[in-house]
Amino acid sequence: MSDTKVMIHVRFAPNGQVTEIGERPAALAAQAWFDTLSVGAGTSYQALSGGRGVFRLTRGEVTALQPATA
Repeated sequence: MSDTKVMIHVRFAPNGQVTEIGERPAALAAQAWFDTLSVGAGTSYQALSGGRGVFRLTRGEVTALQPATA
């Protein structure tokens, strides 16, 4: 189902670099996947406390962003 909601969790190092991120294509580094999501779905991002954040997307949106970066 392309309308299934997906939460992509992001964890940042103290210097602001992305250390962990969900749904990441194997060919991309964590920071590169975050940058791709920020450009393609930046309005779906929510900053959280403790150096964390989350993108709230549909499965279809995630799928549409992944092939362009693989």
